[in-house]
Amino acid sequence: MMRVTSKGQVTIPRDIRERMGITPQSEIEFSIEKGQVVLRKVSAGKRRGEQLIRRLRGRATVRMSTDQIMELTRGS
Repeated sequence: MMRVTSKGQVTIPRDIRERMGITPQSEIEFSIEKGQVVLRKVSAGKRRGEQLIRRLRGRATVRMSTDQIMELTRGS
């Protein structure tokens, strides 16, 4: 049995982390199924950063080269 901290955190037991391949920086998701909380390791294709990039790809409206953008951001 685990206790939830005041920040809403719990420690996933080591044997479960090892069996599921959950390492530092792994992303996990929670869901409720049949009245129980379920914890899942997020697959590579569902990671938050990858989803964001996929949504934003092709939406740029400015046609600039990488060098031009770097020059603007660096203030050269």
